[in-house]
Amino acid sequence: MLDRPAIRTPRSLKRRELPVDTVDLARFLIGKTLVHETERATLAGRIVETEAYLAGDAASHSFRGETGRNRSMFLPRGHAYVYLSYGCWPALNVSSQEKGVGEAVLLRAVEPIAGLEDMHERRATPRVHDLARGPGRLALAMQVLLTHEGVDLCAGGPLRLAAEIRPAQRIVTATRIGITKDAERPLRFFERGNPFVSGPRRLLAG
Repeated sequence: MLDRPAIRTPRSLKRRELPVDTVDLARFLIGKTLVHETERATLAGRIVETEAYLAGDAASHSFRGETGRNRSMFLPRGHAYVYLSYGCWPALNVSSQEKGVGEAVLLRAVEPIAGLEDMHERRATPRVHDLARGPGRLALAMQVLLTHEGVDLCAGGPLRLAAEIRPAQRIVTATRIGITKDAERPLRFFERGNPFVSGPRRLLAG
């Protein structure tokens, strides 16, 4: 297990700080912090990989309009949209537009920075780089559940978006992975060279 010093939780992000553009928000969130205060520990991860999902995007859950399942995508930017990926694992997205516009940013990977002991226990893996690399692993490590659907991530609650603890390095733009529709669109963003990014290792250098 990687031994890391305790950190002071960074300040929560305000909604007015979030860009009112999904692609801009996907880039903006790289380097920012995802925090979840649970009963046992404060979990925190530095966001290192995101994907944007836009209106009119065939790969987006909002492609056919608003439904009971995707309603949180249409909330004002900064709310949690949580769904079951492949019917098994929660995946955390951040609504990214004005109210009524169905767009969101998928959080694909975080670099764990606090609460690692709890993350290792939840993930049952000794490999720190595998704790939260990929949407399903991220949600499991950060204890994001379907009950967090619709949570305001800018309200300063237990599950929230927070400022960076260190600036992001070069941000790479690439095509999204794990989808078949509109897969060629360059809507995936990650920190170049960060070993916590998901996908093939050969792609990390950008």
